[in-house]
Amino acid sequence: MIRIGANPICWSNDDKQDIGGDIPLEECLTDARAIGIEGMELGHKFPRDAATLGPILARYGLDLVSGWYSTFLIERDAESEYKAARAHIELLKALGAKVLIAAECTRTIHGDENAPLSTRPVMNEEEWARFNTGLTKFADFLQEEDGLTLVYHHHMGTVIQTEDEIDRMMASTGPAVHLLLDTGHATWAGADPAELARSYRSRIAHVHTKDVRADVAREAIAKDWSFLQSVLAGVYTVPGDGSVDFVSVFKALPNYSGWVVIEAEQDPVKAPPARTVQLGYGNLVRFFAEAGWKR
Repeated sequence: MIRIGANPICWSNDDKQDIGGDIPLEECLTDARAIGIEGMELGHKFPRDAATLGPILARYGLDLVSGWYSTFLIERDAESEYKAARAHIELLKALGAKVLIAAECTRTIHGDENAPLSTRPVMNEEEWARFNTGLTKFADFLQEEDGLTLVYHHHMGTVIQTEDEIDRMMASTGPAVHLLLDTGHATWAGADPAELARSYRSRIAHVHTKDVRADVAREAIAKDWSFLQSVLAGVYTVPGDGSVDFVSVFKALPNYSGWVVIEAEQDPVKAPPARTVQLGYGNLVRFFAEAGWKR
């Protein structure tokens, strides 16, 4: 079954919280439900205890999709990571989420507005071995102890950004490690998201759909902007408003079942969320039909 969700970053940014900082959570949830969104990922304005968050989501008829969890597996072992993640894990389980979104954030620069993307961290051989081993063990713990599937979020400004890095991670981790395919991050990093979909279709368990304005992405690379500078300049937009061929991506995932999440980091002043997320939702429904997906 395919379900369409959204990330509140379309309304309020998590990495730079003054972007959309004036938009209340209630507005975000009201917009989402009116558009037809079925579930939301977590954002910084969401309560992090199930007893509070559950009734809020229920009021708007929304499910909890999942939420970002920052791992530091280059710096600590899987056992320590699993212990650190307990509160997050329990929240996901209590509210019925099935996947945990993980991204390695050791030395990440994606939240630093003054750090050019060229300064992002790159792992050495020892770190690669520690990371892949730790990620596999962490995913195994989640699957065996909690019934959660780890979906790894490749992301600009982190140690897993490029296609080569995604390939190396996927080749060197166990089957409990699944991939979160993010069309926007893949495209901006120079990969073809449809090729990634074909290569890892059996291990893709979550999809983030954001589009890329190719001209802004080229300028960001040429001028060595930071991730947040690029976001504010409009590098990302909702599906169907940029250069990503979503129909080809979906055709490469013929048996996909799970959440497809609209997640476009934008300045809500320039891109009013109620209008842009509605645009993205309508485009996704059309792309699903063109790709032969049934909902």
